[in-house]
Amino acid sequence: MEYQGINNWEGLLDPLDDTLRSEILRYGQFVEAAYRSFDFDTSSPTFGSCKFSKNSLLTRSCIRETGYKPIKNLRATCGIQLPGWIHRGPSWVSTQSSWIGYVAVCQDKEEIARLGRRDVVVVFRGTATCLEWLENLRATLTSLPDDVPNVGSHGGGAMVESGFLSLYTSGNATCPSLQSMVREEIGRVLEAYGDEPLSLTITGHSLGAALATLAAYDINSNFGNAPPVTVISFGGPRVGNQSFRCQLEKRGTKILRIVNSDDLITKVPGFVIENNDMAVNVAGLTSWVQKRVEEAQLVYADVGQELRLSSKECPHLSKGSVASCHELSTYLELVNGFVGSNCPVRATAKRVLGEHHRKNWHLCSL
Repeated sequence: MEYQGINNWEGLLDPLDDTLRSEILRYGQFVEAAYRSFDFDTSSPTFGSCKFSKNSLLTRSCIRETGYKPIKNLRATCGIQLPGWIHRGPSWVSTQSSWIGYVAVCQDKEEIARLGRRDVVVVFRGTATCLEWLENLRATLTSLPDDVPNVGSHGGGAMVESGFLSLYTSGNATCPSLQSMVREEIGRVLEAYGDEPLSLTITGHSLGAALATLAAYDINSNFGNAPPVTVISFGGPRVGNQSFRCQLEKRGTKILRIVNSDDLITKVPGFVIENNDMAVNVAGLTSWVQKRVEEAQLVYADVGQELRLSSKECPHLSKGSVASCHELSTYLELVNGFVGSNCPVRATAKRVLGEHHRKNWHLCSL
């Protein structure tokens, strides 16, 4: 359970514990499977859907044997109201609901024995459709539905980024909200396996990392009997304000944020207070500017524990583009090579998504 964050990964991050490294990479592969399973082809009539059947998702996406069985496909719906004329354009432009990830349950007895419990993983991919990009740009904070204000030193209630909340809570006549799908499936899991040791691990990259954080908050808020909930976040943007962070901590949600310091996405949206990154520190601005930022609902707070990496410390990644710094493959390679702050990269580190990995993917795709 220490690797699930029961002690906030104390003593495991710097230097990076080898077992924790393996666990992070293992969950990263689940996210990689989500990307590989998504139909990115805008000319395809199945754009925005999962290319594989639920039962074959993990094997067809060519990640190693996991011992997990997918039990639920998840979809997210954009809540932006579109003008009627947009439907006269290409269908991929106005795709409102799309496959966003899946839920899988560990069924392998040896893996259950190794973990000491049955693990349930909820996986989210990153941004892939036009409307998801539009939702990402809705950066102002908004109150959570039915939120009980967290009145204290920071005042007010928990607030999160408007676009992320919209993607999590919106539904339509043909597709229920992602929130309702997550709640329904977690309820089924607790009913089926509630009499044995369980853990819920929610993982995602980019937008998926933000949705993972919202899902963790939602689960711990709505299931009094929820098992330990852990988020493994790769390259995630900021999600909510200080009160949101306090509520997450109060509910016992454990979050490990893997951050590439050269990745711009981890520095947005908004600004933060009491953060070491002075480039975006509201406290470093004039009082007038700071007041305007607060009034605009753009003051965020980072959540959980941080594992900070850097592309610049890795010789073959140091000259990468802004986009490559954010790629999941870059994150997995950095995790695989990271030793500690005094020795950022292992000289003997394998390139987990290098030639060997690409060769395996090529063979699987034939």
